[in-house]
Amino acid sequence: MLHYLYADELNSKPVLKNAMFKDRATQFAERLGWDVVVDAYGEERDEYDKMNPLYVIWQRPDGSHGGSMRALPTTARCMTNDHFKDITGGEIKSPLIWESTRFCLGPCADKDASQISAAIMLGGAEIGLKFGLKHAVGVFDARMVRIYRALGWSPEILGSSGGGRNRISVGLWEFSEEIRLRLCAKAGVAPELSALWIDQAFGMPRMTKVDALVG
Repeated sequence: MLHYLYADELNSKPVLKNAMFKDRATQFAERLGWDVVVDAYGEERDEYDKMNPLYVIWQRPDGSHGGSMRALPTTARCMTNDHFKDITGGEIKSPLIWESTRFCLGPCADKDASQISAAIMLGGAEIGLKFGLKHAVGVFDARMVRIYRALGWSPEILGSSGGGRNRISVGLWEFSEEIRLRLCAKAGVAPELSALWIDQAFGMPRMTKVDALVG
């Protein structure tokens, strides 16, 4: 199932919390060789985890961490504006655009990676529709292009840097009900169940404006 937890709520799911940060270390530091900080507990965190982001976490049927990502409003500090303005040509700041980062799959997700990827993206789509957002913005590497295409939700690319496997891009994903339903089908999650999960997390109907959230 999908969990939607702000950083200050993660202690309510300690097993998922610890597994998420450890799986991030495995993916970003070990497999991809990124220059990230891994602590003495084998967990990867950065400065944006201290800003009370919203995490989308897919919990597998056995209770383990299947995958996750985090979201932050672009009206506050975010990775895209702090580190990738050279690609975008300037800051992206709007109450209708949130940033998605740290897209991570658990190491045990190999057999159903496509389904879990769809579920994580579905969580992002649900957030966008729930809070009346227009777009998500994110930084991604070359390996993700194929994944987004397979899921049927490719971004509008704002700019890129580098080439080949080292190519880094910034993209915009537009939220829509059509995309939500497409991702539900890819993830094998009934649309009604997906809606129930996010309604339970926030206890409010979908909004048409984001004013109440950022005001």
